[in-house]
Amino acid sequence: MATTEIMTINMGPQHPSTHGVLQLILELDGEIVKKATPHIGFLHRGVEKLSEHRTYHQVIPLTDRLDYLAPMSNNLGYVLAVEKLLGITDLIPDRANRVRVILAELTRIKSHLVWLATHALDIGAMTVFLYCFREREAIIDIYEKISGARMTSNYFRVGGLSADLPAGIEQEIRSFVAAMPGLVDTYEGLLTGNRIWQKRTIGVGKISAEDAIDIGLSGPALRGSGVDWDLRRDNPYCGYEEYDFNVPVRTEGDTFARYKARLDEMRESCKIVNQALDKLQPGPVLADAPKVCLPPKKDVVNTIEGLIHHFKIITEGFKAEVGEVYQGIEAPKGELGYYLISDGGNHPYRMKIRPPSFVNLQALPQMVEGSLLADVIATIGTLDIVLGEIDR
Repeated sequence: MATTEIMTINMGPQHPSTHGVLQLILELDGEIVKKATPHIGFLHRGVEKLSEHRTYHQVIPLTDRLDYLAPMSNNLGYVLAVEKLLGITDLIPDRANRVRVILAELTRIKSHLVWLATHALDIGAMTVFLYCFREREAIIDIYEKISGARMTSNYFRVGGLSADLPAGIEQEIRSFVAAMPGLVDTYEGLLTGNRIWQKRTIGVGKISAEDAIDIGLSGPALRGSGVDWDLRRDNPYCGYEEYDFNVPVRTEGDTFARYKARLDEMRESCKIVNQALDKLQPGPVLADAPKVCLPPKKDVVNTIEGLIHHFKIITEGFKAEVGEVYQGIEAPKGELGYYLISDGGNHPYRMKIRPPSFVNLQALPQMVEGSLLADVIATIGTLDIVLGEIDR
């Protein structure tokens, strides 16, 4: 009587298709995956513990290093949580909120471009990889002109922005979002009707709406299974309720569905950016909260009050009243949440981060069980995980 032997192999943490230092312990019966066990922690840097010894402003650069493909979104979720803790949400200037929305949506496009590039490369589509990185470079150039940094932007501040937009950048953003929908059509022309792409994605990595909700999936991974949920619409922040956009939802729950959902999201993000640019009016970009926000440079140089405020905020920071808050945003990969506890000091007593990649990764064992070994690569890619925010 023939017998089969279960083979256990390691995938990662050096494997390029794990998109970071993820290790998978795979149990195989031939080429069929019987069990997959993710091992994480190789990129742990202790961000949550470090935040307990930083002032509230000093935590902002730490958030850049979570999902390092979407630093503006990481900054945004954190500063919104601190503003809620301080009770100054209603003081944020309209211009600051518009700029936050513009950059959050450009970040979504940029993150999805890296996802599509690497996902396509994993499956063998080299051309799309090159096209997507070309467009990503254009967004990074915009990042650099606005914040001075290409990746770790550190641009948002508690109370608004670190500086106003530079001259001419609005037209550059308009030109980019005008061209982007046509470029997305180009990607679709290369992939969507391609028989190899369809064979590698349709019916692969399926998960039902019920299981997606039970596990806690969010973002395109959730909406690809037919669950119509988006925090920008259902729990709006930064004035998202003022924008007209659709939430792409697919019902198939497979790799192809999540691919289509993200492509449609890029088109919708372009619509939101255009609307935000139309609504953008001149004005301040920092709240009128002297105990929290840094004074203008001219006040620091010319007045003793400005100099004292600047000195106190830089050296000691500000104190938040005793309390706790949770703030979630719709980051490119799903719900990014910050839970902050204050004991009345000038730094968080505790900061718990809910990274979407960490939760979405929990679905991987169920999604790949019974699939071919080659389909594990496609399934990891469709979850769009980043180990920086998984390990923190």
